Amino acid sequence: MTKSEFNDSFFESARVLNGVPSTLVIKANGKVIGTVGCYWVDQHTDWLETGIVIYDPSYWNGGYGTEAYALWIDYLFEHTNLHRLGMSTWSGNDRMMRVAYKLGMVEEARIRKARVVEGEYYDSIKMGILREEWIEKRKEGQE
Repeated sequence: MTKSEFNDSFFESARVLNGVPSTLVIKANGKVIGTVGCYWVDQHTDWLETGIVIYDPSYWNGGYGTEAYALWIDYLFEHTNLHRLGMSTWSGNDRMMRVAYKLGMVEEARIRKARVVEGEYYDSIKMGILREEWIEKRKEGQE
């Protein structure tokens, strides 16, 4: 494999579909503070999971995550034909669940005591939003 072929395959694997990247960085005040991302659970059924991480705790609770995640969901729905987007977290991650609820996601599944964090069991939480729900939520925000 040539270097050019390797680069092409590497950058193609970093995309989920139609040139949509699987990960983007979040910058605030010229500093990288986190990432948004997505990955396939099942490409045959268009099941894409999304997520966000704010690495720098000094940016927690400042609205950065909510804004970045909303922009990410906008981008994914605008640049794909996906009918739904999902996310997974653990029941102790209150900030992530608040962001997801605020953006219109609903809890779709709860797998009891499926995650271990610092030696303690937590539920795994699956949340999601349908394209039509996202469109409606965005319309409400413009009123």
